Amino acid sequence: MMKIFTTQLTGHFNRILDQEEFSIEDSARLLAQALMGEGTLYIYGHNELQAIVSEAKNSSEPLLRTEALVDEYGKLKELSQADRVLLFSYHSTDSDTIALAKQLAEMGIPTVGVSAIVKGEAAGLEAVTDFHIDTKLRQPLIPGDDGQRYGYPALMTALYVYYSLKFTINEILSEYNEE
Repeated sequence: MMKIFTTQLTGHFNRILDQEEFSIEDSARLLAQALMGEGTLYIYGHNELQAIVSEAKNSSEPLLRTEALVDEYGKLKELSQADRVLLFSYHSTDSDTIALAKQLAEMGIPTVGVSAIVKGEAAGLEAVTDFHIDTKLRQPLIPGDDGQRYGYPALMTALYVYYSLKFTINEILSEYNEE
């Protein structure tokens, strides 16, 4: 079972790398603007994807000037025009994340969304953020004998996108600091 999961997950990461490379680069440029200036990079993760906030702030290699977008009471922190926001959600149709993205757009805060675009649905998160990265994780990865699928690594996929953005942001900041 682990071989199937590993093969499927590796293939999934490769699809993100191949098909979302330009979105990742554009998104990293937008997010790096906060870190090159006086801004803060705020991150939001829906449900367990909030673990990305912890990774960005508390890992052995934290991302500079990164904060959670909402406080422990679920209230939006006070933002400035110099700030940038990174939103993580399972699917592009998540109403809570879409509402948050719309609120940020009304405030004029540049925002990047990360979610799986749900095919056949009305435009979602990808339509209300400045840039969007499709995680392509629309269903669990492993087919079961009973016809059901299981193994939905939403956090692993989101962390893969986070690290893709982090490495690209670090490259941008390194080039910026050399000038």
